[in-house]
Amino acid sequence: MESQLQQYLPVLVLFLVAAGFAGGTLVISALAGKVGRRTKTKDIPYECGMLPEGPGSSRLSVKFYLVALLFVLFDIEVVFMYPWAVVYKELLTQNAALILGGMVSFLGVLFVGYLYALKKGAFDWTR
Repeated sequence: MESQLQQYLPVLVLFLVAAGFAGGTLVISALAGKVGRRTKTKDIPYECGMLPEGPGSSRLSVKFYLVALLFVLFDIEVVFMYPWAVVYKELLTQNAALILGGMVSFLGVLFVGYLYALKKGAFDWTR
């Protein structure tokens, strides 16, 4: 029977290979970067062929951030629903009403939040 330390040897080797690859890539990049000539034109940021003019960052509407947060909220909903759906048949043998009730209440709270955001016009981009 193998010892536990011997079982972790492949993980250690993989870690060393990954660290060596990352370090080697950085060293080669630094050495190759010093060989090339740098000009002012090469050092400006490239953005679709346009010359960078104006401020570096523009101000965005609060609506943009609100929609982004709502997306994260409903994305998290799916993250919680997927594992629940995977083990749903196994959980039915224990207490079916409690399991289904928990998910329905979870979806109910999220649906109320969705209706609130809809009523407040969070999804209306024209305002």
